[in-house]
Amino acid sequence: MKIFISPEAVEWFKHEMEAKAQDTIRFYARYGGSSPISDGFSLGMTKDIPFEPSVTVIIEEILFFIEERDEWYFDGHDLYVDVDHQLEELAYSYKKA
Repeated sequence: MKIFISPEAVEWFKHEMEAKAQDTIRFYARYGGSSPISDGFSLGMTKDIPFEPSVTVIIEEILFFIEERDEWYFDGHDLYVDVDHQLEELAYSYKKA
């Protein structure tokens, strides 16, 4: 399992979340909503400190990660993060690793 973040999404994080070098951003499973890989759950993200990260990627000195306890949500899929330019928000897609 891997995390892929487009350059446009990195800029979104820097602008919308004021992310900067040394920040850490967590992707996690949250109750409610739905996604293509899990009914009743959706993907959330927040600035957070890693506890037991199982998947990490560093881009422009920003650490993006998924905790071990949230790995079940992805069911072996890689996470792709991009920007939906019409909605001006993040867009997530998942591909089986």
